[in-house]
Formats: sequence, structure tokens, C-alpha cells
Amino acid sequence: MRKDYNLEKRKYVVGGFVVVIALIFIVRLFTLQVAEDKYKVFAENNAFLRKIQYPSRGLIYDRNGELVVFNQPAYDIMMIPRDMKGVDTLDFCKTIGITREQFDNRIAEMKRQPGYSVYTPQRFMSHLSASDYGRLQEKLYRYPGFYTQKRILRQYNYKTAANILGNIREVNQNDIDNDDYYSPGDYTGDLGVEKSYEPYLRGEKGVEILMRDAYGRIQGRYEDGSMDIAPHSGRNLTLSLDIKLQQYAESLMVNKIGAVVAIEPKTGEILCMVSSPTYDPTLLIGRERGKNYQMLAANEDRPLFDRALMGAYPPGSTFKPGQALILLQEGIIDLNTAYPCYHGYINGGLKVGCHGHGSPIPVKPALQTSCNAFFCWGFKNLVDKRSKYGSSANAFEVWKNHLVQLGYGYKLGVDIPNEGRGFIPNAKFYNKFYGEGHWSANTIISVSIGQGEILATPLQMANLCATIANRGHFITPHAVKAIEDTIMPSGLLDVRTPDIEHRWFEAVAEGMRMAVTGGTCRTANLPDIQVAGKTGTAQNPHGKDHSAFIGFAPYEDPQIAVAVYVENGGFGATYGVPIGSLIIERYLNGEISPARKYIETNMLNANTLGNRVIKLKPKQ
Repeated sequence: MRKDYNLEKRKYVVGGFVVVIALIFIVRLFTLQVAEDKYKVFAENNAFLRKIQYPSRGLIYDRNGELVVFNQPAYDIMMIPRDMKGVDTLDFCKTIGITREQFDNRIAEMKRQPGYSVYTPQRFMSHLSASDYGRLQEKLYRYPGFYTQKRILRQYNYKTAANILGNIREVNQNDIDNDDYYSPGDYTGDLGVEKSYEPYLRGEKGVEILMRDAYGRIQGRYEDGSMDIAPHSGRNLTLSLDIKLQQYAESLMVNKIGAVVAIEPKTGEILCMVSSPTYDPTLLIGRERGKNYQMLAANEDRPLFDRALMGAYPPGSTFKPGQALILLQEGIIDLNTAYPCYHGYINGGLKVGCHGHGSPIPVKPALQTSCNAFFCWGFKNLVDKRSKYGSSANAFEVWKNHLVQLGYGYKLGVDIPNEGRGFIPNAKFYNKFYGEGHWSANTIISVSIGQGEILATPLQMANLCATIANRGHFITPHAVKAIEDTIMPSGLLDVRTPDIEHRWFEAVAEGMRMAVTGGTCRTANLPDIQVAGKTGTAQNPHGKDHSAFIGFAPYEDPQIAVAVYVENGGFGATYGVPIGSLIIERYLNGEISPARKYIETNMLNANTLGNRVIKLKPKQ
């Protein structure tokens, strides 16, 4: 019989077609069952409801065990859009106190969120009030697809220290992208220790798995809860802060713009840190958070700007103790070197004014009287000493490097976010401005007394004072004293020692003590506490001069170092010294003596806001 080759070819074609179809089915089945979990998720969502269990956030205490920040239950309304069938939306809106328009807007906004799915829980409303929650729970069975999710809301025992504590806010997409802990609708620390210690405070989430029936109704816990994961609470923090001292310092700064920082010198622990004007931390919790934040952001006095950490101010004469240390260490002066002061520094047609006192004058009395001329002459003899340094630029770099070791010009590394660095120029800065080799000490003489280009934060000023109080070392200032069941972050408690001899710190401390007993800081001379201090009056082209003070006590066994900066306050002795001395006395004695109550009253009632020059916005 003759072979039919066409039929033979057809057999192979049909066979090949069958094989291709089989391969397609196999690949698709593999994709559905192994490679792609979308349908598995859909199936599981039909059978189970996974409710996230949010942990209790860590509590925050002050150094004396006072509870400062705690948690209060709050509730979110969650919904699974696919299950929302047959809901009487008007009745639902009436129950939770919103309009139908608000309901529709929330649904529309929800659909615009990244990761939106009709199969997964979506947050419909946050921070339900207790009364609304109670009404909703009674009628929740009427609203299929809706359920409540327990959250926590931060509460405050003291309406103070907002700049240190920070707050919590809803996460944004950047938070979610950078940390897989977060999901849309979660909360995270925002500013203050709430932000910097977020990994410790937030705890670990749990999950509760509930079973559904064919109609989506909850039938109970899956396997009697054996597969549930319990949440773990966040760790509690103990602040270095003395919350009562913080309250007191804030009260002294009412109607003033500026900052106060107090440090325990031996430990670097921040005892109080005030940025004024401040705000009530309870404004940034709950449903009104967004509106209140915008209100604070629009305030022309910038209460959200942390002046203690971020304010860059000319330190004025509070800079002089650091200058004295550098001049002594570099051998430019000794304790007997005296410079003339003819009501100021006069050299080459240049004059920097000074008030009346004896002349010539050595370093300790120069600190006592805050002599401008002494520190101008010392700076000139350092920067222009080419026989030792080769050039003014080289000498200036030596000077600047000492200041950096003393904590100026760079961030100290405090455990609160958004620290500023101030500004200490280097030789390149002046080479660029004046030309290399075309400047000398007289060109930039104002920096010798903490003016000109010199800028420092109040935290840096307080840290210098703590370094002198310790007679030559400091520990990075920090606001958290302890973390529950955890050691403190590495490096935070390291001792940092500038390259200046102990004996020079002792000499500068003696000069600061003399300033209190018989110099520019007499108001800080307490009968039962030996205080050492230094005033500062910083020139200000935009209004009245700024008033500054640094001081520590007791002299032989320092327990507190404080810096005060009052914008437009005038002389350092007008506001800086009295406020600083009141804080020292209140911390060490627990009260203000009757003989000094008038000083306290004056400071509590003083108002420096009228001394500002307010820049008017141009008309549109």
C-alpha cells in the first residue's frame, strides 16, 4: 500500500499542538500555585482576617522617676472594601458623626493610597473618640466590612519639654520604603527622643488571625489563637531631664526669645533644655494634629524651631574662657601676662571698645571684668606670630582646631535630631574672602571676642561651661539617661578630652569665679553656693543686643552647668545672669531664697519681645 505522507505530517502537527497546549497549562499552573501568590492571598483573605495587634509604645520618665509621657487607648475604623455590602451609609455616618460627603471623600482618598486593595484592610478613620467608639461598637454588626482597630495615643503629664520629647505622626512613603516594619497607617516618632529612640520605643507588632465563613462573617479565632503572635511593648526611657526644672526654666523664658541649656558636667546628662517660645505638646496629638502643626509652623516666632539645638548665635563674651584656654595652652600668655586697655583695643587705627577697669590687666581679672582689649591683644599675638606658625593662616588653623576640640564648629552628637553645628571659619574661608596672605589678626579681630563670623549653639555654650567645670573634659550631652533592659548607644558616654592642660582649665575657672564674686556676674553670687560664670553681650544688627551667660556650681564639685541666651535682652547681666542663677539655685536648693524672690518675680514678668526688629513682608 502506498504511504500517505500528508497524513503522517498532520499527525506530527497535531501532536506538537497538544504538547504546546500541555506546556502552557503546566506553566500557568506553576505560576498560579508556586510563582505567584496573588490568588493564594485572595483565598486566604476569603477564609481569614488578619488583625494587626499594635504594641504599647514605651513610656517616658524623667530622671527622678516622674512619668512624663504615657499611652491612652485610641481606635481606628478599618474596612475591607470588598466586604462592604449592604451597608446603610447614612446610618453609619450618623453613628460616627460625619457627613455623607466626608464619607465619600474618605473612600476616594483611600483609593489613592499606594498599595490599596479591595481585599485587604484599609484605614477609614483614625483616633475615634470614646463616645463615638461606644456607639459604633453597639451597631457594628450592621456594617459588614467594618471593624475597629485598637491603637495608642500619646498623653502628657506635663505640658512642657515639647522640643525634647517630640511627638508621633503617621508614616509617609519614605518611612515605609526605608523600614519594612512600617505599613500605611502606622505611626512613627517625629522630632525629639520620640524620633531618635524610635526603634526602642515602638515595640514589635503582633497579629490575630480570625476565621470567616462563606459569607465573610467572623467565626472565631483560627485554631483557638495558637497561630496568633502577641505584640511586644516598646522599651521605657528614663530621661536625664528634671521635668520640674524644665518647667521652671520655661516659665522664666515666657515672653522672651532664646534658649536655656543645663547639663550635669560629670555625666553629660541634660537637666533642662528650653527653646523659647515653646508650645504645648498635646497640640500634636489626635485628629487636630495636622491643623495645629500648620498653626505652629505659621507662627512668626517659630516655636517649632529648636533654638537650644539649632540656633546659631554670636556667643559674645561667653567665648572668652575658651579664648583664654587657647592662649595659655599655646604659650602666647601666662598667668602674669598683662595687656593694656585704654577703654578698648587700639592698634593701627583700629579700635574695639571696652568699659572702664584697671589697666594693664592679666587673664584672670580680664575674665572677671570681661576685658575686650585683653583678648584682642592675645588673639593678635597668636595669629600674627609668624616666627612660631609661619603665617597667619597657619596660626589661625591652630586656633580653630583648639576650638573644635572644645566643642565648637561641629555637631556634638546629642541624641536629639536636627542639631546645628554653629560656625567657626577656617583659613580657607578668609583666603577666599580677602585673598591669600592679605589678611591678619586685625582684619578679623572681632572673632577674638565671639563676634564677627563666630556662631555657636546654646548647647555648645553649655558644653564649654561643663568642660571648664570638669577642668578639662566633657561627655557628649544627651537627653536619655537609660533605656529599659538595654545598654545606651555606643559612644554616647565616651569621655572627650581637648588637648589643653588641666592647669589652664583651673585658672580659667578661677577667673570665672572672680567674675561672680566681684565682676560682671555679681547677681549670680549666692550666699550658700559657690558659682562661677561669664557674661556675654552679643552685638546684634537687627535690634537690641543679645544677653548671654554661662555658669556652673558648686565651684569645687560642679553638679550643674548652664547657658542662657536671650535674644534682644541687652547686657548679659540684665537677663542672662539672673535667669541662669535662678536655675542653678532652684536645681541645687529646690527653691529660691526669700532674699532673691524679687529677682525671680522680675524675670517671670519680664518681656523682651518689644526689643525685636520685625521684618515686614512685602505687599503682594
